[in-house]
Amino acid sequence: MSTPVLLLNCGSSSIKYQVIDADSEAVVASGIIQRIGEESGSLDHKLDGEMVHVDRGFPNHARALTYLVRVFNAHGPDLDTIKAVGHRTVHGGDKFRAPVVIDDQVIEDLREISPLAPLHNPPGIAGIEAAREALPDVPHVAIFDTAFFASLPPEAYTYAVPSDLAKNHHVRKYGFHGTSHSYVSKRVAEFLGRDYSELKQIVCHLGNGASVSAIDRGVAVDTSMGLTPLAGLVMGTRSGDVDPGLHAFLGRELGMSLGEVDNLLNKKSGMLGLSGVTDFRDLRELIDEGDEAAALALDVYCHRLLSYIGSYIAVLGGVDAITFTAGVGENDPVVRAKIVNRLGFIGATLDEAANDVRSGQARAISTADSKVAVLVVPTNEELAMARETKAAIGA
Repeated sequence: MSTPVLLLNCGSSSIKYQVIDADSEAVVASGIIQRIGEESGSLDHKLDGEMVHVDRGFPNHARALTYLVRVFNAHGPDLDTIKAVGHRTVHGGDKFRAPVVIDDQVIEDLREISPLAPLHNPPGIAGIEAAREALPDVPHVAIFDTAFFASLPPEAYTYAVPSDLAKNHHVRKYGFHGTSHSYVSKRVAEFLGRDYSELKQIVCHLGNGASVSAIDRGVAVDTSMGLTPLAGLVMGTRSGDVDPGLHAFLGRELGMSLGEVDNLLNKKSGMLGLSGVTDFRDLRELIDEGDEAAALALDVYCHRLLSYIGSYIAVLGGVDAITFTAGVGENDPVVRAKIVNRLGFIGATLDEAANDVRSGQARAISTADSKVAVLVVPTNEELAMARETKAAIGA
């Protein structure tokens, strides 16, 4: 039996995609369309180890997906075999707590939610509409980054602002990267041979976007991102937590508009603002060259992460496993060491040799006698999406 599903992740100027057989969980094809909306774009399509590269402009998501259909028809796989299309959807607001088969009402609801994620949901909706037009005969499923955190308790998701304002405008903590946090935390239980519903876990998703979650016996109880993906940890270009008074200060002192402040904090801050680079390999080179700003950036990054981990240990009342995932979490042993070496007070002990190993496999980086399991577990959001898409269509 075979259940191929097409998975789409539509960003503001890109479309990442995979075809995964949701039964065998094998990747059939994958690729990316880049620089949508610019004069010169590109498409890379990988199938059976062969790469197809195309340089051309894509004025919008609809034209990009129309061309992608042509690439599938010319090079495979056969789109007639696709059983469903799964769409990564960043923000589900308080309307969507689980994956949902998309109809016109779902799209209208997503439009209403868009003010909560103005940088993410509109391109996602454009991708959904274009994909439904290109592939009208199969079900389309929305998979929400926020859904895993629908279980947050009121004391965790409620902001201390007037309750009428919060209720009328859906102002609350939602959390993001939920697909990754869910997948990784379940893989941790499998790796440890433990029951998911018995473990107290902290998962650190450290990529260009970064978040940390507290998961109490299979239920998410807190996370670092909030109303938007701007809150929490220091990220590639996002500031993470700042004093909310900063907005008024920048407006008053520099005459910046709210839009300009939002752009500053989302696109010009974080590691980029602190060091001038976002890639931790480049950061390491700067530090090795004696760049003090780069060294401080790494210290700020780790301090923020450590602060969240410490608070979540308190929220959970202890922790059984702390896991690193995503680009930085999986590949930067220095960040992991700087964190774990500060957690001796809970009995966490780093195995330095294991930490230095580069591997694409789930692995422990704590010593055998460590009281807390410390792991590196590669995330696989696409596989998680494939599983959720299959479940949503009842296949």
